[in-house]
Amino acid sequence: MIAHSLWREFRSGFFLIRNGSSCSPAALRSCFRHGSYILCLGIALPATGFAQSQPQTQVAEDRARLGNSTPLLNQTDPATVRDSERARHDAQQKADGDSDRLDTSGNLLGDMWGARSWLYKHGITLDIQEFDELWGNATGGTPSGMDGNGGTGSGTGAAYDGVTMPTLTVDLDKLFGLKGGLFNISALQIRGRSISQDHLGNFNPISGFEADRSTRLFELWYQQSFLNDRLDVKIGQQDLDTEFLISGYGAMYLNANFGWPMAPSVNLYAGGPSWPLASPAVRIRYRPGEQFTFMFAAADDNPPGNRSNTFGIQNGGNRADPTNQTTNDGSGTRFNMGTGALLMTELQYAINPQPADMPEAAKDPGLPGVYKLGGLYDTAQFPDYRYNNQGVALGGPDDTTHMPRWDRGNWIVYGIIDQMLWRPSLTSARSVGLFARATGNGGDRNLISFAIDAGLSLKAPFNGRDDDTLGLGWGIGRASSGLRQYDRNTGSLVQGNENHLELTYQAQIMPWLVMQPDFQYVWHPGGGVGDWTGVRRIGDEAVFGLHSNIVF
Repeated sequence: MIAHSLWREFRSGFFLIRNGSSCSPAALRSCFRHGSYILCLGIALPATGFAQSQPQTQVAEDRARLGNSTPLLNQTDPATVRDSERARHDAQQKADGDSDRLDTSGNLLGDMWGARSWLYKHGITLDIQEFDELWGNATGGTPSGMDGNGGTGSGTGAAYDGVTMPTLTVDLDKLFGLKGGLFNISALQIRGRSISQDHLGNFNPISGFEADRSTRLFELWYQQSFLNDRLDVKIGQQDLDTEFLISGYGAMYLNANFGWPMAPSVNLYAGGPSWPLASPAVRIRYRPGEQFTFMFAAADDNPPGNRSNTFGIQNGGNRADPTNQTTNDGSGTRFNMGTGALLMTELQYAINPQPADMPEAAKDPGLPGVYKLGGLYDTAQFPDYRYNNQGVALGGPDDTTHMPRWDRGNWIVYGIIDQMLWRPSLTSARSVGLFARATGNGGDRNLISFAIDAGLSLKAPFNGRDDDTLGLGWGIGRASSGLRQYDRNTGSLVQGNENHLELTYQAQIMPWLVMQPDFQYVWHPGGGVGDWTGVRRIGDEAVFGLHSNIVF
């Protein structure tokens, strides 16, 4: 009888929703009386509570709020590159006033003999992104033993790495009328070698696209939108660095620290749920207006589920898989949920958000900016750099076990600033943007205690090159107090600060091709960590690179 009553109330409420009314008080009382909170939520939402179109991705939202002054492509990882391409495509369709026609001029394969247009009419979008990089280190560095020379080679030399990422996205509204429903699945084919692993020894890779060779599932999630796109919930296998910790201006740089920064990359297990790894997660995003955005995510903290050989103080680390991307889970299908929970939250505030139609703006809204505050907490246990499992100094003369003590929990807090500094006119493509980001955390169970990165970008530096961006960025990472004490206890070279400078130019060569020449200089790699001899520090590095993006 209860089930029949609930179904009658739900059916009645759903009819009211379809006709634009909220449900009756009696229906609400019935829901709460029987404890059916989920049904009550479904009944209480009016018709306008279901999205009429898909909400913007985080990359597209930052791009819109900053007046399209951000770089053409967000180079945080392959997924943000894809989101950048989609944001550009959507903006062009809106400007043309034809949102039903698929523009394939930015695809190397075009309409694929009509297949793309046919799929698009049914809500299905197929993206194929190709990324290729050539890197060379001209000075400094160190052989790792993994470059084929057994540790006797040179720290200088060249390397190639490449990634292919196909993505299938299904708009369930177009497919069968489910408003606000979106399904996404993507995969990765990763090849080549990592110059950072083979030659450099930095805290963070010289490129955010470096990864261990594998062919793997990447993301697999479903998103549902409510309240006219003000609220959306995503559940499934997710890569959190497409939405959290992003700087709109800073994301054009190739050094991995400008994407998913040093602190989570080296302090969390396998870097946490960030490319090329994804974790089972739930992400909630609420946008009450143009200026505020609130996000929260709960995810597994350790995508491959590794508990040993993750940190240098645990059995010396895993030299064959130093970033723990393929150990235990080379296919990306483990869906680990047996370790700790990673809880992330972020609050965003936009000043002077730009109008959707800039040429028709009645007045100059002012120079835009986006300010973000956030943090994360990991409930797992982490090895302590100070003490062993018997409570004496780890690595000291009284350490007989050489096994670290385990501490419960870990945290990181961060702040991000994206601010336009100048543009010659409201409708000009040329602008100067500033970004700054800082992270901080405890020093007893982490490799990095704090990190800062900042930089300036010039959009449309030359006439006729509206989609090009020139950027100069700098960053620093500080070895934690626990790590420095461990170095002293073991008689190793004590690590300190690592600084990196990057000069880069992102150029659109063809609608489907972007090339990005890049130069980076790294002072005190790894904070002055010892090279393969262990008695001298790794030399400063001058690294040259060429990165390409192709959209098929």
